[in-house]
Amino acid sequence: QVQLVESGGGLVQAGGSLRLSCAGSGRTFGIYAMGWFRQVPGKEREFVAAISWSGGSTYYADSVKGRFTISRDNAKNTVYLQMNSLKPEDTAVYYCNADPRGPYYTDYWGPGADFGSWGQGTQVSVSS
Repeated sequence: QVQLVESGGGLVQAGGSLRLSCAGSGRTFGIYAMGWFRQVPGKEREFVAAISWSGGSTYYADSVKGRFTISRDNAKNTVYLQMNSLKPEDTAVYYCNADPRGPYYTDYWGPGADFGSWGQGTQVSVSS
């Protein structure tokens, strides 16, 4: 089982940038597609971005397309989310998680997938 720890959040002004990191443990990290999600109090967690196990395919929510970039370094067991042109509506706790279907998937898992447990997340706050 892959264990994940998110980091890199903080407070930034609108228009600024942040890079989030998701560090995974376990030698199987590199064979799972990974995703970033975010949640604000009182709302459901929402999908932000996903990347296939090899890094060859990426998927984005329409709200972040063109501003956020997901990438991974399997040698470092880490997935990144580069966030540019941040907006106040990007304020949320950001989480990462591994593809719940299992290893070696190259397509996006789709809405409604059951990810089971979640980590602590990292807070991103964007001021106007």
